[in-house]
Amino acid sequence: MILITGGAGYIGSHTVINFLEAGYDVVIFDSLENGHAETIESLKLIGNIHFIKGDLKNIQDIENVFKNYSIDTVVHFAGFIQVEESVKNPSKYYRNNIIGSLNLFDSMIKYNVKKIIFSSTCAIYGKPQYLPLDEKHPKNPINPYGRTKLMIEEILDDYDRAYGLKSIKLRYFNVAGADSQKRTGEWHEPETHIIPNILKSIIKKNKSFKIFGNDYNTPDGTCIRDYVNIEDMAEAHKLAYLFLKEKNKSDCFNIGTEKGYSVKEVFATAEKAAGTKVQLEIMPRREGDAEVLLSDSSKAEKILHWKAKKSLEDSINTALSWEKTLP
Repeated sequence: MILITGGAGYIGSHTVINFLEAGYDVVIFDSLENGHAETIESLKLIGNIHFIKGDLKNIQDIENVFKNYSIDTVVHFAGFIQVEESVKNPSKYYRNNIIGSLNLFDSMIKYNVKKIIFSSTCAIYGKPQYLPLDEKHPKNPINPYGRTKLMIEEILDDYDRAYGLKSIKLRYFNVAGADSQKRTGEWHEPETHIIPNILKSIIKKNKSFKIFGNDYNTPDGTCIRDYVNIEDMAEAHKLAYLFLKEKNKSDCFNIGTEKGYSVKEVFATAEKAAGTKVQLEIMPRREGDAEVLLSDSSKAEKILHWKAKKSLEDSINTALSWEKTLP
């Protein structure tokens, strides 16, 4: 049985679907602070899931899961993820992300669960010294969110050496899109990610879209990112699980498409998908934003046999379909 923390959230819920459709039983542990009860109800229609509402900062909550269920592997998504908020309120991020993860890892050791897949981020690399970014790139995160993820990666390495806790760290680039069957999708309150915010502007019609910074050293002056489809991302977790089960060794992998798109290019693609135009509003740069982030994901392709299949257009089309279902 697989335990998925944060399974009612965006990436977590899509990964739950991927595991359920592959025939696995899943336990979801989520505080519902950022996840949604409606998502849990949708997931129950797909396969055999058990849902426990709890908070990783309360170690008794997570210990009860290991007491009551025979867990083989953990997939750990639970955590706060907003870069800008982490800069303004680092205490919230260190207390939640670090302490919650430590409680989870200590409970795993106590109940002899020795395999975990961790939701990490390319933000651990900081400002690129070279591109594309591979797993050997120096790690110097420029915001507290990225620092919490790097700290957790390092804790996992220490726990492997001391306690034999084997981990796969998946370093995400920008995740986009929604479930092709509209069963779940991106749903944050407030929404901070670029594609759903563009689509909200398009759907509302009278709302402008804000671009944060148009003076970067890029062809059109806006930040460039690597956008990986959410269903491709979910598949990466299942392949990581299979690798961990077979090899029982720790490792880390970038998960991206190896293609970069600027904010303006993403905006134009979304306008094309929706068949409408939206007014742009140029805002100052946000603190903590890197200029260009582009993945070298060849290691994941070689070892996990994972490669991105879906395009940016695919991601935007499914995201648009999902966005129209939201209140």
